Amino acid sequence: MKDHSKAKCPIAKVASLLSDTWTMLILRDLMKSEMRFSELHDSLTGISTRTLSLKLQKLESEGIITKREPHYLISVKGKKLATIFDEMTKYGKKYLSR
Repeated sequence: MKDHSKAKCPIAKVASLLSDTWTMLILRDLMKSEMRFSELHDSLTGISTRTLSLKLQKLESEGIITKREPHYLISVKGKKLATIFDEMTKYGKKYLSR
């Protein structure tokens, strides 16, 4: 019998990592270019500095982004998510932009 628990399911693991809008938008911006904390904060209207700091810490601890003072940038591991973001963009434009 297969174990379908969330802890072992690769889709559940990725969904957990990317499960909130702020994380997705942070990654969207960092995939375009490296950014300073203040630039990220300005680009994400409505995010608190505390929330941004916590999200960046989480992404850094997972190895998705790196910090090279004073910038944050996508790591090699993080760049592997680009395909997911590209497909989400295509889907959103085709099916959700009305």
